[in-house]
Amino acid sequence: MFIATLIAADQLSGGDISTAEDLLRDRGVEPMGRSWIERDKACDLLFSADPAPIRSALEGRFAGVDVIVQGEASRRKTLLVADMDSTMITVECIDELADYAGLKAEVAEITERAMRGELQFEQALRARVALLKDLDEAMIDRCRNERVRLTPGARALVRTMRRDGALTILVSGGFTAFAEPVGAEIGFERVLANRLLGADGRLDGTVGEPIVGADTKRATLLHALAERSLDAAEALAVGDGANDIPMIEAAGLGVAFHAKPAAAAAADARIAHGDLTVLLYAQGYARSEWAD
Repeated sequence: MFIATLIAADQLSGGDISTAEDLLRDRGVEPMGRSWIERDKACDLLFSADPAPIRSALEGRFAGVDVIVQGEASRRKTLLVADMDSTMITVECIDELADYAGLKAEVAEITERAMRGELQFEQALRARVALLKDLDEAMIDRCRNERVRLTPGARALVRTMRRDGALTILVSGGFTAFAEPVGAEIGFERVLANRLLGADGRLDGTVGEPIVGADTKRATLLHALAERSLDAAEALAVGDGANDIPMIEAAGLGVAFHAKPAAAAAADARIAHGDLTVLLYAQGYARSEWAD
């Protein structure tokens, strides 16, 4: 049995659900029922057929509506592995930090190319960090306080899953100086990220090795599955860039969040309209069930 969950950024109508049911019928699939998770916000359609054509039929067909198609079994995940920049927070920390050195445009261009998969991540990170050489380390805290904001739904997602027994891991190609306080504020159980190096109160233009990149993200997910004796179907991974693709592909439900095209193409589902609460509705959580 499979579920197609329609989740509106604003409002979902009964007409939208009826249209979705008709789209299933057009593909020879008779819907087996509908169930509101949250009235006018999120609704499940049950069906028994190959899920791939159903996803293709529904995704992008409704303005302001995200669609998550998945198996009914293991819907509520017991492992969450998440990216930080532009996923759990609204910015790319290295770009914002570079602004304090007057180099945001140069660094942001490299970031964008790396996230699209045009540059090898580790090489791109070293190049960006080198541009930050001699920046006052006090700018890190200033940047975090002035620029970093949590993505709506981040805290509710992580705290609800953790309350219900899931292992939650923030694994970032960014930096511990940002990821550790962000992870603590959101409620992650574990945090893994890169280390900016410096001396005498200034950055020295290097990053600690080995770099946390795509391979580390995937390995972190696989290690957590083995540690908890979980199947991949029980894992949820979410990210936005090319370096998130391996972990997205390794998870039972790999989600691209307002993502670059390469990550979106690799994912089992895309969030293009809503915030991170989409992933709570996708797991069948009504608003009244979310952790504070």
